[in-house]
Amino acid sequence: MDGIRDIEVVVFDVLGTLVDEPGGLRAEIRAAVPTPGDSLVDESLSMWQRHREREQRRIGQGRRAYASTDVIDAEAAQLVADHAGLADPAAIARLATASRRLPPWDDSVAGLDRIARRFPVVGLSNAGRTTLLRLGAHAGLRWHQALSAESVRAYKPAPEVYRLAIGTVGCPPERVLMVAAHAWDLRAAGANGMRTAYVHRPGGDPPTNTDEFDRRFDELDELVTELTGT
Repeated sequence: MDGIRDIEVVVFDVLGTLVDEPGGLRAEIRAAVPTPGDSLVDESLSMWQRHREREQRRIGQGRRAYASTDVIDAEAAQLVADHAGLADPAAIARLATASRRLPPWDDSVAGLDRIARRFPVVGLSNAGRTTLLRLGAHAGLRWHQALSAESVRAYKPAPEVYRLAIGTVGCPPERVLMVAAHAWDLRAAGANGMRTAYVHRPGGDPPTNTDEFDRRFDELDELVTELTGT
């Protein structure tokens, strides 16, 4: 396995890599808003994503005290509700937990299952602990442990999040493979000594020509076959 020899543990990003985050959020917004036209749903999704990215960036810059994704998603849900004219408190509260019900990509469940027969598998996510627990159960994702960035009160790409994974798995970082559909995630993982594998997903962050990840795959099954030999 050129580029990923001697791997002992496989660590997966979750949001966008194992589950369809944009598609899942779009479906939850469409179900919640009173007049779910395509343009309104798309505007609402963009609003949600911008708010989450902005607030996580502010936290990383020290401009906001740490808040979990549960808090940030509740804020985003309220912004969407105000924009879409959604006034039902119960509907807004359900929308705030949309990230707990994201669908897996078609190959995620089977792919994780195959890898988990050969390697310890860890989920490493910016999602808060409660969201990560519920999301894993909803999507049927098989991992041996799920680690939330909430445990270190930071968000990827902060180095302490990757150190959380490295410290948990009990082997040198060069024997830990980080798998993600986001180049920014893999750059940070690599900077912390982890091996890196990019898997293409719609809406992900593709590598640039200067990125030097250990492996790149067009689909998850290619990674699974290379790791397991099956």
